[in-house]
Amino acid sequence: MSTDATVGPGAAGATPTRLTDPMRYPQTAPPAVRTKRAFLLLGLTLVLPGAAQIVAGNRKLGRNALRVTLTVWALAVAAVVLALTDPQLVVTLVTHRWWSLVVIAVLLGLSVGWAFLFLNTLRIIRPPLLDRRVRAAVAATLALLMVLTSGSLAYGAYLLGVGRSTVGSIFQSGPAFDPVDGRYNFLLMGGDAGEDRTGRRPDSISVISVDASTGSTVTFSIPRNFQNAPFPEDSPLAEVYPGGYNCGDECIINSLYTTVTQNYADLYPDSADPGAEAMMDAASGVLGIEVQAYVMVDMTGFEQLVDAMGGIRIDAGGWVPITAGEIPYSDPIRHYPPDGWIAPGVQTLDGYHALWYARSREFVTDYDRIARQQCVQQAMIAQLDPATLLTRFQEIAAAGTQIVETDIPQDQLGSFVNLALKAQDQETRRLTIGPPDFGAPEDNFVTYPDFDLIHGRVQDTLAQGDPSATGGAPGDGGSLELERTGLASTLPTQATGSEITEEYLQELAVLQDDATLIDLLANNGECSPA
Repeated sequence: MSTDATVGPGAAGATPTRLTDPMRYPQTAPPAVRTKRAFLLLGLTLVLPGAAQIVAGNRKLGRNALRVTLTVWALAVAAVVLALTDPQLVVTLVTHRWWSLVVIAVLLGLSVGWAFLFLNTLRIIRPPLLDRRVRAAVAATLALLMVLTSGSLAYGAYLLGVGRSTVGSIFQSGPAFDPVDGRYNFLLMGGDAGEDRTGRRPDSISVISVDASTGSTVTFSIPRNFQNAPFPEDSPLAEVYPGGYNCGDECIINSLYTTVTQNYADLYPDSADPGAEAMMDAASGVLGIEVQAYVMVDMTGFEQLVDAMGGIRIDAGGWVPITAGEIPYSDPIRHYPPDGWIAPGVQTLDGYHALWYARSREFVTDYDRIARQQCVQQAMIAQLDPATLLTRFQEIAAAGTQIVETDIPQDQLGSFVNLALKAQDQETRRLTIGPPDFGAPEDNFVTYPDFDLIHGRVQDTLAQGDPSATGGAPGDGGSLELERTGLASTLPTQATGSEITEEYLQELAVLQDDATLIDLLANNGECSPA
């Protein structure tokens, strides 16, 4: 339309009137007004996409865009309310294989649409009418706003796509399962397939039992050298080992995984991992509860996951050696002096040191290592907060697909969100099916276990309604934490780590003074998440 267009009836002799609306006709406005108009239109497109088109451009486009904008704002508010009131449904939507695809498509569509509106707003602004310096400022502002808006939506779609791929790679298809006796029971294994081993053996074996109503959590740790594990009556291994897994020292529980994988895989024809299924059966028999699902963490990739998280913070109670290689032909087996030491105190461990902190057992017992493994697990769970997930999601997802295997169904994820929220503020009770909760190391309880005693204590521990209970005898699931945290105060001053140096410990290792090292590292299993 010409800037000289007239208004009125158009009768002969009418005086021409120049259009002076600066929003629609900036060419008639002073330079300062044009500048304010440009940034106002950009602000409208940022806050209320479509509003700039209504006041200064194509009103039809603006109305359609505004309808979409208001709909999106309403959905966003509903999503926030839903996340606060029913996070399970939100997680179910974003992890579902098809609904997540719909959400990704919507985010990408909004990203493209918002970018189009910004470019259309730039056309409405008519940069040639602006001063040269103002043009540069408008262009820079436009680019920044497009990155913050369209770019953020596109990045959100990308992260959701990464998460969708990760969930599909790790979790299985199939229906969700219900709790047993009001609890979900998961077998958590740390698998280690070193160069000197035949097959993968789970050296870290724990059952995590979570109350489906309260989120109260108990961790049962089973030592890797546990023997005579029985199998439930409905397990196919009950016929193979009617007296339990009891062929002597060769039948320690962590060898069951490889044995079944190599020799009895046909007993679990519908399982993707027969060895893991067998370990679930053994853990069920040992504890007297039904273990419903497993999670296998490959310890060779554990280092990568910790690094992806930015390390884990712990409060270590004693020195932990980074074990070197075995000395050839030594009997009993000995190692070269440690490659290094992890000092006591509050610290952040990278993947390499976290792995050795969890797996080191030289100069101490397996039970000290179990305590450290539990501490590392709790530290990782504590650090997997929303901030860590958002800032390191891609790295964590990439590491997870390489090191985590599970038979937990994908459709179960939503229901576990509420469990995680309930358990977040509760202390996890712990019980080790062996020393110190069942006798001393020299009692050989793990070689000749009393399953009636184990089953009774497991049920007593599960029945405790207060996770912070501290009364009772060792093994009741309550006093264990106090015993462990109080151990350091009963040791000699030199054993607390306050007057020990790495050089002194290394010298003792070179001299093969194991007796002194065993005494100095007696608090090696002391640990808590920092």
